[in-house]
Amino acid sequence: MDINVTANSKKSRDQAETFFSKTQTQSMALNRIISEHDAVSQAREAKTARLRELRLEKEADELRAAPAPKSKGKR
Repeated sequence: MDINVTANSKKSRDQAETFFSKTQTQSMALNRIISEHDAVSQAREAKTARLRELRLEKEADELRAAPAPKSKGKR
């Protein structure tokens, strides 16, 4: 009976290790995907901020370059 208990124990341990290995691999893959997604999001946010800054600078330059409206004096 000791042989069966040992064999069952080894089989259970092997199954647990296999399950753990698969779970660990899935977790690492998920973490990699999340990291890549975060990096893409950060890059997009940085680009958007840079483009917004350039647009605001351009608009400010256009306002400065525009001729001042002529004011009508009181008669």
